[in-house]
This record gives sequence, C-alpha cells and structure tokens, in this order.
Amino acid sequence: MIKKFFQMLWNGLNFSRRLIFNILFVVIIISVIVGFSSDDGKVIITPGSALVLNLSGQIVEQEKYVDPLEAAIGDSMGQNDEPPEVLLDDVINVINDAAHNPKISVMVLALQQMQNAHLNKLQEIGAALTEFKAQGKKIIATGDSYTQAQYYLAAYADEISMHPYGWVGVEGYAMYPVYFKDALEKLSISQHIFRVGTFKSAVEPFIRNDMSDAAKLANKEWLGALWLQYKTDVAAQRNFDISNFDESMTTFLEKFAAQSGDSGEYALKNGWVDNLKTKEEVRQDLIKLVGLNAEGKSFNQVSFSDYLSTIKMPFPYDNPLTEKVAVVVAKGNIVDGKRKAGEIGGDSTSALLRKARLDDKVKAVVLRIDSGGGSMFASELIRAEVLALKAAGKPVIASMSSVAASGGYWIASAANEIWAAPSTITGSIGIFGTVMTFENSLARLGVYSDGVSTTEMAGFSPMRELNPQLGNMIQMSIERGYNRFLTIVAEARGMSIEEVDHIAQGRVWIATQAKELGLVDHLGNKQDAIEAAAKLASLDHYDVITVEQTLSPRELFMKEFLSNAHVQSFIAIEPAQATIKTSLQTNIKSVVHQLQQEVTSLEDYNDPNGVYARCLVCNLAQ
Repeated sequence: MIKKFFQMLWNGLNFSRRLIFNILFVVIIISVIVGFSSDDGKVIITPGSALVLNLSGQIVEQEKYVDPLEAAIGDSMGQNDEPPEVLLDDVINVINDAAHNPKISVMVLALQQMQNAHLNKLQEIGAALTEFKAQGKKIIATGDSYTQAQYYLAAYADEISMHPYGWVGVEGYAMYPVYFKDALEKLSISQHIFRVGTFKSAVEPFIRNDMSDAAKLANKEWLGALWLQYKTDVAAQRNFDISNFDESMTTFLEKFAAQSGDSGEYALKNGWVDNLKTKEEVRQDLIKLVGLNAEGKSFNQVSFSDYLSTIKMPFPYDNPLTEKVAVVVAKGNIVDGKRKAGEIGGDSTSALLRKARLDDKVKAVVLRIDSGGGSMFASELIRAEVLALKAAGKPVIASMSSVAASGGYWIASAANEIWAAPSTITGSIGIFGTVMTFENSLARLGVYSDGVSTTEMAGFSPMRELNPQLGNMIQMSIERGYNRFLTIVAEARGMSIEEVDHIAQGRVWIATQAKELGLVDHLGNKQDAIEAAAKLASLDHYDVITVEQTLSPRELFMKEFLSNAHVQSFIAIEPAQATIKTSLQTNIKSVVHQLQQEVTSLEDYNDPNGVYARCLVCNLAQ
C-alpha cells in the first residue's frame, strides 16, 4: 500500500509538472505571436533626437557565443557572471549612420558602464566620432567620473561634463604580473620549464619572484610607446600640451593640494573637463538643446541599442550575385579542437577559412586577429588554411587588432600583407613548454607512485620525477619549434633566419616598431585591410561578409525567440522573488565560478605536443 501511495504521488507530481510546462509553452508562444504582431517594441526616432552612446561592457572584435536560453534564465535570476560585450563594428556602424541621419542632431557620450578597451579599438571609435563632428553635429560627454579608456573617447566631445564629486582616472599603463616561484617551492612542486627566447617571459612567474631585466626592458619600451600614443591623441583633442599629463606623484600631489583635495576642481583646473554638473543639470541642458521626449520627462533621445536595432538586420543577408571580401575573426587564446564564436579553435577557425576558400563568390579574405597566441599545433593548422587560400588564388590580408603576437603572429605570417593598428601589440616570436611534477609534494603527504613498464618511454606521470632524458626530448622539441617559427617568418617576410632571430627571442613590439623591423607591412584599421584585400583581388564592386559558424535551427530560433521583449518580460522574475537565495547557493556559485576559471586556464594548454607560442603579457595588456 505504501508503494502504491508513493507511485500515485509520483504520477501526480509528474502529470502536474508536464501540465505546468505545457501551459508555460502555450503562454510563451502566444506572447511571441502578440509581440511580433504589435508595434509596441518598434523604435521610432523623432527629428532632433540625441543619440545616447551608452556603451555597456567590453569592446570586442567578436562576441563570445552564449547559449540564448541559459543567458535568458541567468538574466532573470541575476546569475550571469559573464561580463557584457559590445561589438566594435556595431559601435562604429551606429556612429557612422547617425552622422548622416538628419533626425540625429547631437550625440551624448554616456560611458559610465563601458569597461576597459585596448587603445586600437578606442582609436577606431574616435575616428568615427571625428567624422560625426565633421557633419556639423555636436558631441557632449557626461559622466560621474571617467576611467582612462572612457576619458579617451570623452576627449573627442565638444564639451565634457562631470559630476562635482567625480574624478578623471588617467594614470598611464603598467604591467605587474604575479610571480610564484617561492610558493611552488614551498609546496614542493617540481618545475620543468622549456623555452627559447631571451624575452619569452610567459614562464617567468613559474621560475622567478620578479620580472627579469630583459622583460622589463621590452615591456617598458612598448608600454611607453602605447602611453605616448594615448597622450598625443588626447592632447590633440583637448587642445592642451602633452606635458599636462601627471606622471609623478609629486607633481600630482602639488596640483591636488592646490585644489584642497577636490578631485572635481582638480580636473576642471587642469582642463580635463569643461564643467562640473549634476545629472539633473546635464539633463536640463539637453532638454534645452533637443527638447523633451514623448513622455515629457527627459530629453529627446535614442539609446545605442535601440538605434542599432534600426540598422542591423536580425539575420545576415548575403547577396548571391555579388563578389565578396570575407572577414574571418580569430579572437582569444588559440587552442586545439573546436571552439564557439569568440574563441579560436585550431579546427573551428580552420573550418571558417576553408568555408571562405570553397565559396566561389569569395575573392579575398581578411583574417582579423586579436590574440596573444596559444597552441603551436592549432596555430599551424590555421596557417595551413591561409596558405591553401593563397594557393586557390584568393589573397589574404592579416589585420591585427589589439594583439596579434606569438601564435597570433604565427597565423598572420603567411598572409599576402600584414596590416596593424599603430597601437597593436605584436611579435613575441618564441616557444615554450612547461611540465610540473608533484612527487615531492605527495611524499610530504605520504603518497607515492611505483610500478613497472615494458619500455623506458611508458608510464609518465606527474606523480613521479621527470626522467631527465624525457626533459632533453622536450627541450629539443621546443628548440625545433622555435627554429620552425623562425623559418616560417623568414620565408614569409623575405628575411634571413638570423635577421628574424635578432628581432624574435620572444620580444614584444608595438606595431609602429614592428613595421620598421619588417614584421608588419602597413599601419591601418580593419577597413583599410578590407580595401587592400579588394585591391589585391582586383575588385571594384564587392560586398563584405563575415564568415561565422553556422547556428543550428534550434539556436537560431531560440536566439530570435528570446530576444523578443514580450518573452523577456514573461521570463523575468521580480527582484523580490529572485532574492530567495540561500548562503549555500551563493557558496556553490562561487566555487563553480572558480572551477570554471581553472578549467578555462587548463584549456589554454591543450596542445597535443605540449608546445606553445603564447604571449602572457600580451593577454594581460588587453
């Protein structure tokens, strides 16, 4: 009887569960139909509007793929840990379109939620802002305060407003990695480091407690060049001398003390901002400039995301009649295998290049690189596809974004031409490998490994001491990898191996220096690279397409389905309901997040041969 009771109870619960989910599904479908059939969500831009460039998140070359259903549920529960991302092309396209839109009279830079962005991305946005002003339209920047990246863009405004209690955080560039040699020794972890290159500093944290003199020399040089570009650009926009940047604490404290420790007055006195105003004062100024919105509560405006929705098609349209210049984006660490959009997989990125090669309408390819490298094996797979494109008669232009170093340079080297932004970080031509063994750590716990094998090669384990002969084999493999790297670059760049070795050694260069050294052909942005690719392919009329991974029918449906405002509002949970979280859930979430970070770090080291062309400082610099 007890068994039957629980069976009946379970069947009842199971029926209720299916019934609830079916009702939810029907309600959501009705919501979608209503949403698509109504005009409630349609964006209407009225004449005289202000475009509010309220960017939120990191500026990226390619957005990382996120499962739409997981993202929607995570948003509703307030549990999304991934930082938001904003596509660089979207920002530039919105600014360029608004510049020629008669309904947009002014732009408001509201950058409070914009996170860090590398200088090359800021420079491209700055160029678009300059074009916007060239159309006779005004730009106003407003914020509670400004980070260094935010201030770079604010400098392009005709007027910069800041809250009286705000501050401008322009402090320069720095590089301070964490070193843990002593910690590894205290844990009795045996380190086996294999590398080639005086400046190949990716492994220094394992073998030192401080930065080597060689690494300091190289890093200080390219960081200084980057800082000089930042200062030059901002000083030109703000019309003050480059000496206005405080580079010593003594100078800063003297100026700060003169304003009685008031950071707002300090910024105003030094010409960083034009006025100190509260949010309401700025709002009233904008109402006077562009008038009230339809609700009569704020100024006449359209946000960045709303404006983007009016110019960006939900599905990319590919005209089958036109010839194409294809863009393939390679962003992130280079790892073996397949990866979703926003990451580089040796197999998946190669497949995108192959897709462009097999498309008869594609006549040229731009490989847009934003990577500090990774697996040498995966890098070689991608380079082989670049060579195959060239063999098929399709020119390839490597276009370097923020970083294209080490493995990032490996995949760029085979291109017909290499283009880079003046602030691109590149080079780092060097190889390393690392093996850690824990025989001493485990011995302290009374744990040992012993046994037999049929050969001396069998039975490697991180629980036992590394065979010195195996170490010699790994070092030989690393040295061969470095020689291979030198040969690849020498053949592609028309240089001798000795010439490449002189500028290689794992050293990082900024693109202006790399061009002088022969590692880069031209300085320019992605659009310049596209035009160069079209020229090499003798194209006068062409379309530009981005070759992306094909989403499954389910992924496409869910992406559009969950982007509908009615569905989002249905899924959303009231804040009061969402706060029902126990301390156990919080702790689990924290542990899972840490594990995800560890797994991601381990995935960066998945080369089947254990040989890496990776630039650690380049990844930190992004």
